[in-house]
Amino acid sequence: MDSSYDLVIIGAGPTGLFAAYYAGFRGLSMAVVDSLPEPGGQVTAMYPEKMIFDVGGFAAVRGRDLVQGLVDQVEPWQPAYLLGRKAEKLESVDGGVELTLDGGEVLRAGAVLITAGIGEFTPRPLPAGDGWLGRGMVHFVPSLQVHAGQHVVVVGGGDSAFDWCLALHPIAASVTLVHRRAKFRAAESIVREVRGLGVRMITDAEVTRFVEAPDGELAAVEVAVKNGEGEQLPANAVVAALGFTADLGPIESWGLEIDHRAISVDSTMATARPRVYAAGDVAAYPGKVKLIATGFGEAATAVNNIAVALDPEAHLFPGHSSNAE
Repeated sequence: MDSSYDLVIIGAGPTGLFAAYYAGFRGLSMAVVDSLPEPGGQVTAMYPEKMIFDVGGFAAVRGRDLVQGLVDQVEPWQPAYLLGRKAEKLESVDGGVELTLDGGEVLRAGAVLITAGIGEFTPRPLPAGDGWLGRGMVHFVPSLQVHAGQHVVVVGGGDSAFDWCLALHPIAASVTLVHRRAKFRAAESIVREVRGLGVRMITDAEVTRFVEAPDGELAAVEVAVKNGEGEQLPANAVVAALGFTADLGPIESWGLEIDHRAISVDSTMATARPRVYAAGDVAAYPGKVKLIATGFGEAATAVNNIAVALDPEAHLFPGHSSNAE
């Protein structure tokens, strides 16, 4: 079944959700498309339990709570959510665009706003954990309480690995960090904080084997230390925080200007194609700072310019939402 909207938003992360709110505020009908089965993008998929400290108005907000607030904010405008769906093909037509989804459904719209973040992301594998994903090993932690009272081994040396150490330390029986280098990629401040908690850090080391208990559950992991003796660590869970690879997928074939896996835009958030805009981490321009807060501002800029593109009689500045009846 084909459908028509004023605006189709590709990406249901924080930027896309705020764009949907702003589209509703501007009186535009909209659909939100995302390949993930739930709204929230990377926040929902990768760090729903982490605290976020750089969103205006919140001293700290848990990832899942921020997403829920954004979903609640847009709910009065009744966006059409097309989740678990991939945008495959984009074509320009008279007066707008046509977006073809996997399965062949065609969405007709006056404009498209791409808020796809980093695109489709794939966690980097932990070779020793082959066959253990979902039965002792995870890449992200959807619920901290699942690991209450467990012995947890976190593998990695970046910000995410240290974030999980901080989050799990108060509830796990033990948390041990294993990193294959002596130097960490994480910010020095978070490294100091984790050290201050007494979390054990094993560096120049790799997890080489997962040890299975008689009941089939994970019991321990074996760690090999460079120029040293290996050891076996008790482990009910392993968090493989090794980063991920990202791919814009079909978007790269849509005739847009791509700069380091991001889409070049101008000051109105317009791309090289008419009626196609981008905002959030997927958008690139000189001096860009990739923050959720930045994405919110870009979403408002894009939607207001889209409103004028769809109706040249409309005002670019819509007035303040606090004045809306």
